[in-house]
Amino acid sequence: MNNDMNTSIMNKIICTRCVMDTTAEGIEFDAHGICNYCKSYESLRASIDVDEDIKRAKLEKLLSDIKTQGKGKKYDCIVGVSGGVDSSWVLLRTVELGLRPLAVHMDNGWNSELAQQNIEHLVKRLNVDLYTHVLDWNEFRDLQESFFNADVLDLELLTDNFLVGLNFEQAAKWNTKFILSGSNTVTEGIPMPSNWAAVNKFDKKNILNIWKQKGKGFKLRTISVFSFNAYYYNWHIKGIKWHRFLDLMEYRKSDAVKRLSQDFGYVPYPYKHYESVFTRLYQGVILPRKFGVDKRKNHLSALIMDGDVSREAAMEKLNQLPYPNEADMQADISYFLKKFNWTAEQFETYLNRPEIPHALYGEDADLMAPIRRLIKALKGK
Repeated sequence: MNNDMNTSIMNKIICTRCVMDTTAEGIEFDAHGICNYCKSYESLRASIDVDEDIKRAKLEKLLSDIKTQGKGKKYDCIVGVSGGVDSSWVLLRTVELGLRPLAVHMDNGWNSELAQQNIEHLVKRLNVDLYTHVLDWNEFRDLQESFFNADVLDLELLTDNFLVGLNFEQAAKWNTKFILSGSNTVTEGIPMPSNWAAVNKFDKKNILNIWKQKGKGFKLRTISVFSFNAYYYNWHIKGIKWHRFLDLMEYRKSDAVKRLSQDFGYVPYPYKHYESVFTRLYQGVILPRKFGVDKRKNHLSALIMDGDVSREAAMEKLNQLPYPNEADMQADISYFLKKFNWTAEQFETYLNRPEIPHALYGEDADLMAPIRRLIKALKGK
């Protein structure tokens, strides 16, 4: 990080209610020092915390639709599983509510052993089929390394993009219209600042431009980038919908962890998304060191707003290393260097280079343009 960034972080202002601060772009505070991110969370919670009878009716309607449309099919819904708490809880609840899900997991080469164990224990105990899609490592590594070479912020854009595409692909394969996601307002209702992650996860142009300019020239024979057009086609033409399943029921992360641990041998992670070795390194080392971003603030703030974690406990966590200990952090760094065939000096050089915005590599500024052209063409026939 440069000196200007260090100075801004040292002089940051922290919300008096959550732990979001002025490292987050667009943050504003009222007269009581409460930030607009808190208020956004409250607004989102209000949209799902409706009358219990209404919420129950919405859930029952969705379950009825899934079961009706799933008659005669092997699976009636798709549940993407990462090994994290949210997706694990979705899988458990679908089975308890009488659904027949296919659990879908993507292995990008960075799975932790603990994540694999958590998934295996859960699907075995629930008697659920698991489909694991393993990305070609040479192709995925070339894509990942191109993002490192490009010095862009969102190194998880690739995984996020491919995960969505995989779930829609499996839904189409098994002729189901329902993808039940672990995405939820309770633990993710604090909006992600625009300077902490890529705004658009479906910008195929940006992904391919970075890869073509900064990759080593591997051909993508097995990996395909999921575009906005593909998303629109699957959602609006094929009718495959992505449902935030947990928003339709009461959900508290600490209670879910307790139940999963007691009944399924689930072992929790120290922070959100730490089931992936790469994500741990990205959120615990790369984001803070290179970009001045600590996503724990976002994740912990949501739990504060839910009443699941106190602000004092969250502040204490933020003052600690984003790893259980120094040895674990160094082990992840060593593992990364070995998989990438990098030296420690290469990694340090990367961390000290300045950020280059995604936009400088080209973005699809008007994602709806192809859709509008198609509608216009169809109307002209």
